[in-house]
Amino acid sequence: MIVELASIGKTPKTIEEKFEPADIDLSGESVSLEGPVVFTGETVQVASRAHVRGNLEADVALDCVRCLEPVEQHLDIEFDSVFVDASEETDRTDTEVTDEALDESLVENGLIDTAEVVREQILLAIPDQVFCREDCKGLCPKCGANLNLIDCKCSDDDIDPRWAALRNLR
Repeated sequence: MIVELASIGKTPKTIEEKFEPADIDLSGESVSLEGPVVFTGETVQVASRAHVRGNLEADVALDCVRCLEPVEQHLDIEFDSVFVDASEETDRTDTEVTDEALDESLVENGLIDTAEVVREQILLAIPDQVFCREDCKGLCPKCGANLNLIDCKCSDDDIDPRWAALRNLR
Protein backbone atom coordinates (compact mmCIF):
# COMPACT_ATOMS: atom_id res chain seq x y z
CA MET A 1 0.00 0.00 0.00
CA ILE A 2 1.27 3.43 -0.92
CA VAL A 3 0.32 6.36 1.33
CA GLU A 4 0.56 9.89 -0.02
CA LEU A 5 2.31 12.17 2.43
CA ALA A 6 -0.06 15.01 1.55
CA SER A 7 -3.11 12.88 2.46
CA ILE A 8 -1.99 12.36 6.05
CA GLY A 9 -3.90 14.77 8.25
CA LYS A 10 -4.26 15.59 11.91
CA THR A 11 -7.12 13.11 12.23
CA PRO A 12 -5.82 9.53 12.45
CA LYS A 13 -6.68 7.22 9.54
CA THR A 14 -6.81 3.49 10.25
CA ILE A 15 -4.72 1.05 8.23
CA GLU A 16 -5.33 -2.69 8.24
CA GLU A 17 -3.24 -4.63 5.80
CA LYS A 18 -2.04 -8.16 5.21
CA PHE A 19 1.24 -8.71 3.37
CA GLU A 20 2.13 -12.02 1.78
CA PRO A 21 5.79 -13.13 2.02
CA ALA A 22 6.34 -12.19 -1.65
CA ASP A 23 5.26 -8.59 -0.87
CA ILE A 24 8.12 -8.03 1.60
CA ASP A 25 11.58 -8.17 -0.01
CA LEU A 26 13.87 -9.95 2.46
CA SER A 27 16.26 -11.39 -0.14
CA GLY A 28 19.83 -11.26 1.08
CA GLU A 29 18.74 -11.03 4.71
CA SER A 30 19.18 -13.67 7.43
CA VAL A 31 15.42 -14.02 7.90
CA SER A 32 12.52 -15.35 5.88
CA LEU A 33 8.78 -14.99 6.36
CA GLU A 34 6.84 -18.16 7.17
CA GLY A 35 3.41 -16.69 6.50
CA PRO A 36 1.56 -13.43 6.03
CA VAL A 37 2.41 -10.27 7.96
CA VAL A 38 -0.60 -8.58 9.57
CA PHE A 39 -0.29 -4.81 10.05
CA THR A 40 -2.87 -2.78 11.96
CA GLY A 41 -2.23 0.84 12.68
CA GLU A 42 -2.84 4.40 11.66
CA THR A 43 -1.40 7.42 9.91
CA VAL A 44 -1.52 10.82 11.54
CA GLN A 45 0.26 14.15 11.25
CA VAL A 46 1.80 15.58 14.42
CA ALA A 47 3.68 18.89 14.27
CA SER A 48 4.46 18.71 10.51
CA ARG A 49 5.69 15.13 10.89
CA ALA A 50 3.81 12.20 9.38
CA HIS A 51 3.55 9.17 11.63
CA VAL A 52 2.85 5.62 10.52
CA ARG A 53 2.36 3.67 13.71
CA GLY A 54 0.79 0.50 14.86
CA ASN A 55 1.42 -3.18 15.41
CA LEU A 56 2.55 -5.95 13.13
CA GLU A 57 2.64 -9.69 13.63
CA ALA A 58 4.75 -12.09 11.63
CA ASP A 59 6.14 -15.60 11.82
CA VAL A 60 9.75 -15.73 10.68
CA ALA A 61 12.48 -18.33 10.26
CA LEU A 62 16.05 -17.58 11.30
CA ASP A 63 19.21 -19.67 11.41
CA CYS A 64 20.67 -20.76 14.74
CA VAL A 65 24.03 -18.98 15.05
CA ARG A 66 25.73 -22.13 16.36
CA CYS A 67 24.40 -25.00 14.23
CA LEU A 68 22.60 -23.20 11.38
CA GLU A 69 19.35 -25.14 11.94
CA PRO A 70 16.19 -23.12 11.18
CA VAL A 71 14.48 -21.51 14.18
CA GLU A 72 10.92 -20.22 13.94
CA GLN A 73 9.90 -17.15 15.92
CA HIS A 74 6.74 -15.10 16.24
CA LEU A 75 7.27 -11.35 16.09
CA ASP A 76 4.79 -8.94 17.67
CA ILE A 77 6.13 -5.45 17.00
CA GLU A 78 4.77 -2.08 18.06
CA PHE A 79 6.32 0.86 16.25
CA ASP A 80 6.02 4.52 15.32
CA SER A 81 7.80 5.53 12.11
CA VAL A 82 8.18 9.26 11.50
CA PHE A 83 8.40 10.75 8.00
CA VAL A 84 9.35 14.24 6.85
CA ASP A 85 8.91 15.73 3.40
CA ALA A 86 12.40 16.19 1.97
CA SER A 87 11.43 19.53 0.40
CA GLU A 88 10.76 20.97 3.88
CA GLU A 89 14.24 20.17 5.14
CA THR A 90 17.06 22.67 5.04
CA ASP A 91 19.88 22.49 2.48
CA ARG A 92 22.48 23.55 5.03
CA THR A 93 25.16 20.98 5.71
CA ASP A 94 26.27 22.41 9.06
CA THR A 95 22.95 21.96 10.86
CA GLU A 96 22.99 20.26 14.24
CA VAL A 97 20.91 17.09 14.22
CA THR A 98 18.61 16.58 17.20
CA ASP A 99 17.91 13.21 18.81
CA GLU A 100 14.36 13.22 17.40
CA ALA A 101 15.64 13.87 13.86
CA LEU A 102 17.73 10.70 13.99
CA ASP A 103 14.54 8.61 13.97
CA GLU A 104 12.96 10.45 11.03
CA SER A 105 12.93 9.24 7.44
CA LEU A 106 12.94 11.66 4.52
CA VAL A 107 10.30 11.20 1.84
CA GLU A 108 11.61 12.27 -1.57
CA ASN A 109 8.60 11.80 -3.85
CA GLY A 110 5.75 12.33 -1.39
CA LEU A 111 4.90 8.62 -1.19
CA ILE A 112 5.34 6.21 1.73
CA ASP A 113 5.42 2.51 0.91
CA THR A 114 3.97 0.62 3.88
CA ALA A 115 5.58 -2.61 2.67
CA GLU A 116 8.98 -0.94 3.09
CA VAL A 117 7.98 0.30 6.57
CA VAL A 118 6.99 -3.26 7.55
CA ARG A 119 10.24 -4.66 6.10
CA GLU A 120 12.29 -2.19 8.13
CA GLN A 121 10.44 -3.00 11.36
CA ILE A 122 10.93 -6.75 10.87
CA LEU A 123 14.67 -6.29 10.32
CA LEU A 124 14.96 -4.04 13.38
CA ALA A 125 13.12 -6.58 15.57
CA ILE A 126 15.35 -9.53 14.75
CA PRO A 127 17.69 -10.45 17.62
CA ASP A 128 21.45 -10.46 17.04
CA GLN A 129 21.81 -14.08 18.12
CA VAL A 130 19.21 -16.80 17.79
CA PHE A 131 19.73 -20.29 19.23
CA CYS A 132 17.76 -23.42 18.39
CA ARG A 133 18.02 -24.30 22.07
CA GLU A 134 19.89 -22.96 25.09
CA ASP A 135 22.51 -25.74 25.12
CA CYS A 136 23.15 -25.92 21.36
CA LYS A 137 26.53 -27.58 20.74
CA GLY A 138 27.04 -26.07 17.29
CA LEU A 139 29.07 -27.53 14.44
CA CYS A 140 32.32 -29.50 14.58
CA PRO A 141 35.11 -27.16 13.47
CA LYS A 142 36.85 -29.98 11.61
CA CYS A 143 34.15 -31.92 9.75
CA GLY A 144 31.17 -29.56 10.03
CA ALA A 145 28.86 -32.14 11.62
CA ASN A 146 25.97 -30.90 13.74
CA LEU A 147 27.07 -31.88 17.26
CA ASN A 148 23.45 -31.83 18.48
CA LEU A 149 22.67 -34.79 16.22
CA ILE A 150 25.85 -36.89 16.27
CA ASP A 151 29.13 -37.26 18.15
CA CYS A 152 31.66 -36.98 15.38
CA LYS A 153 34.89 -38.98 15.61
CA CYS A 154 37.19 -36.09 14.84
CA SER A 155 40.29 -36.41 16.96
CA ASP A 156 40.84 -33.81 19.65
CA ASP A 157 44.50 -34.86 19.61
CA ASP A 158 45.29 -32.92 16.45
CA ILE A 159 47.18 -29.88 17.65
CA ASP A 160 48.46 -27.00 15.62
CA PRO A 161 52.27 -27.44 15.52
CA ARG A 162 52.71 -23.86 16.71
CA TRP A 163 51.00 -24.82 20.01
CA ALA A 164 52.54 -28.29 20.41
CA ALA A 165 55.06 -27.11 23.03
CA LEU A 166 52.21 -26.12 25.35
CA ARG A 167 51.02 -29.71 25.45
CA ASN A 168 54.05 -30.66 27.57
CA LEU A 169 52.96 -28.29 30.33
CA ARG A 170 50.20 -30.60 31.60
